[in-house]
Amino acid sequence: MKNRTHPVLLLALGLLSTGLALAEPKRPECIAPAKPGGGFDITCKLAQSGLKDSGLLKAPMRVTYMPGGIGAVAYNAVVALRPKAPGVITAWSSGSLLNLAQGKFGRYDEKAVRWLAAIGTDYGAVIVHRDSPLQTFDDLIARLKQAPSELVIGAGGTVGSQDWMQAALIARSAGIKPEKLRYVVFEGGGEPMTALFGGHVQAIVSGFGEATAQLDAGNIRILAVLSEERLPGKMANIPTAKEQGYDVVWPIVRGFYMGPEVSDEDFKWWQERFETLLAQDSFNQKREQFDLLPLSKTGPELEQFIYEQVAEYRKLADEFGLIQ
Repeated sequence: MKNRTHPVLLLALGLLSTGLALAEPKRPECIAPAKPGGGFDITCKLAQSGLKDSGLLKAPMRVTYMPGGIGAVAYNAVVALRPKAPGVITAWSSGSLLNLAQGKFGRYDEKAVRWLAAIGTDYGAVIVHRDSPLQTFDDLIARLKQAPSELVIGAGGTVGSQDWMQAALIARSAGIKPEKLRYVVFEGGGEPMTALFGGHVQAIVSGFGEATAQLDAGNIRILAVLSEERLPGKMANIPTAKEQGYDVVWPIVRGFYMGPEVSDEDFKWWQERFETLLAQDSFNQKREQFDLLPLSKTGPELEQFIYEQVAEYRKLADEFGLIQ
């Protein structure tokens, strides 16, 4: 009797040979380059939840936290220590690109990793405690003009970081020298909120996605969002800085990268899953739950976007004397 290969096995072998059935990572991991509670955490948890609920990832994805240098520690660790890791994706934001533009990630530049996906965007926001005497954005600007060093502003990043840049642009638009601001640095987006509740800072600058849970709970007020026009949904009643006379817009794109030596096959596996995920209506609904707005990019389109953004940020950083 002749040996015959079962048709189902033949089909499986054919899929494998064409690269259409690439192996799923056994221990998928998302690195959030900060402490829990900030935008990187949100980004990882959105991928964790979206890929699982859509059935695109069967193995549970763990989220690990790698704070330090607002992304620098994680970036260097992935490039130098885990360059080939097939199951590791790392969260990035526009703040990561701004730091890369200033050379804050050490010897590695924007071409040192493989940019996987951009999955959404939020915008900068100026936030105060619900009991703050600062009722409007104009109140905050007036206070800064009167005594800029007496209003303590907290944010998740050092001088030159994304949050600092938002505060500096606001100050400049109001005719205030950014170096006059009293700016307190925290690691990640969760700590400034804690400091606000403790009365250690009087205002914070961050992405609105990091603040909406506290907004829903009635614990904070957002004086302005840094978008071109008012945002939809729960943010519709919050004015933009622009409509209040201060031409400051700061989108915060969020996404993932992988190590520089990840194989084309493994990279393609992840890219295909994100492309499928980003096309689903159910993911758009989940993105809204995480208070992110639609923005989807992968492949060459994403890479071009990254390089263009870094070039723009390099010019902006140079304007503020941040590049030596």
